[in-house]
Amino acid sequence: MKKLFAPATTRGVNYATSPLLASKTPNWRSRFVVALVAFSFVGLLGRAAYVQVIGHEFFQKQGEKRYAHTLEVPASRGRILDRHGLLLATSVPSPSVWAIPKDFDASQAQRRKLLPLLGMDAKEFDARLASGSQNFAWIKRQVDAETWGQIKTLGIKGLYETREYKRRYPEGESAAHVVGFTNIEDQGQEGIELAFQADLKGHRGSREVVKDRLGRVVEDIGQGVESANGRDVQLAIDSKVQFFAYQRVRDAVAEHRAKAGSVVVLDVQTGEILALANYPSYDPGQRQRLSGEQLRNRALTDVFEPGSTMKPFIAAWAMETGRVRPDTMLNTAPGSLVVTGVPIRDAHPHGSLTVFESIQKSSNIGAARLAMQMQPRELWELFSSVGYGQKPQIDFPGTVTGRLRPYKSWRPIEQATMSYGYGLSASLLQMARAYTVFANDGEVIPVSMLRQEQHQPGLRVISKETAREVRRMLQAAAGPGGTGPLAQTIGYSVGGKSGTAHKQEGKGYASNKYRSWFVGMAPIDKPRIIVAVMLDEPSNGVYYGGAVAAPVFSQVVQQTLRMLGVPPDLDVKPQVVAKALPAVQESF
Repeated sequence: MKKLFAPATTRGVNYATSPLLASKTPNWRSRFVVALVAFSFVGLLGRAAYVQVIGHEFFQKQGEKRYAHTLEVPASRGRILDRHGLLLATSVPSPSVWAIPKDFDASQAQRRKLLPLLGMDAKEFDARLASGSQNFAWIKRQVDAETWGQIKTLGIKGLYETREYKRRYPEGESAAHVVGFTNIEDQGQEGIELAFQADLKGHRGSREVVKDRLGRVVEDIGQGVESANGRDVQLAIDSKVQFFAYQRVRDAVAEHRAKAGSVVVLDVQTGEILALANYPSYDPGQRQRLSGEQLRNRALTDVFEPGSTMKPFIAAWAMETGRVRPDTMLNTAPGSLVVTGVPIRDAHPHGSLTVFESIQKSSNIGAARLAMQMQPRELWELFSSVGYGQKPQIDFPGTVTGRLRPYKSWRPIEQATMSYGYGLSASLLQMARAYTVFANDGEVIPVSMLRQEQHQPGLRVISKETAREVRRMLQAAAGPGGTGPLAQTIGYSVGGKSGTAHKQEGKGYASNKYRSWFVGMAPIDKPRIIVAVMLDEPSNGVYYGGAVAAPVFSQVVQQTLRMLGVPPDLDVKPQVVAKALPAVQESF
């Protein structure tokens, strides 16, 4: 049978005779390839050595940044307490809202509910969201716990909460100018909060943690640093006395349509400031739309000519130096005295007055005649020794020096006018402290905003006998026939001096703008407190210090002495029926 298919034959290929493989390859090419591979390995080894040995710390830190974080552990700011341990300022935990902008995702319905809770509109919210990095942005700090609870229920992705401390001020407006306030970073800005910032702030701690991509803490790593809470500061302020003084000056400002008012209460035994109240005031916890008028601590920062409150110092020094006695007669007729061509007048002509009566009636001429018997240096040293022209040495920001020019530049008319309080200036606190020389038997004592456990040593200026004689004069000035009978109070003897002065405007004085004040002490035989009251620009038709400031003095004295447990030294009945008294005028 004929074979239909022949077996296939395969042609063999002789690779040895291939012209491509038979061509001879240069040696340098193979060596170059081997060298290239070798250098690559060396580079990789070098890079590995750099990453693992030389740049180890850098790369480790870069890695840790992806998961490890240092969290600040805030310290609780120290408390501010009154003399009895009652809270004037304290810190409470408060939620703060923040976001991871790259993860933030909220529906329109969620945004509509969120914005009212944050108290902002869409534009402000978007600006806050864009204000930080892609991983962190503050939305609103120190919200209420209830507010955060409502925000949390919305379930918005990328919105979180952290805990901070928020400052609370239980006494509100009444103690605002004393305690001051802090900013959002818990840094003191005014008052005691600023003065004792270093003590109150404490020291923040830290902790090393691992976080996941949502910012949640997974675990603690390493050793943390413990936070140290701030130190408490206890003041001399009595919160009850402070509140009552604030109420009385607030009411007086409203009644007399005054621009402002201040009250200072000093403890004569220790020099402690029991109250320092100003109106207008503000709430330290709600500081939106504040003005400088509200923030000014007028009792410390405002200076003015002290007017007739200077007359007792002139009489005291005249008696101390043996120039006069309380019953020495002074000629004040015919109601005016010309000094180097400038007339000095009394509000009412008195004829001849004793030294005692010149203080009781507040005679400008009587004070000027006494002052003109003295050398300018004597008066300057007297005023300086009781604190005029000297900055009060208290731990408080904003205290002022006032003005007391060098005596060598005084003209005769200036020496005369300084005797009744024109030509020098002082704050209400300086005036209150100066009167400690009479209340403390001739020694002027330092004052303090902090609690003092014992009597502070003073500087003797006049003798005990002279100081007691001046207290008798002040008692008469605050009684029937004096310029401040409305200062009388129920159950306690009082003494003090009213004052009224035209306000300075430019180089002159305003004809219809006044400052009115009363400075005095009680009980008169053994004073426990000094109270100084000032009203700025009373404009309700009455402006004399004896009519507008003395009633505030009376109310504050009576309430304060009762709070301090001082027993009455008079029969418990009114010494003067206030409404039956006419407005008493004192000389300017």
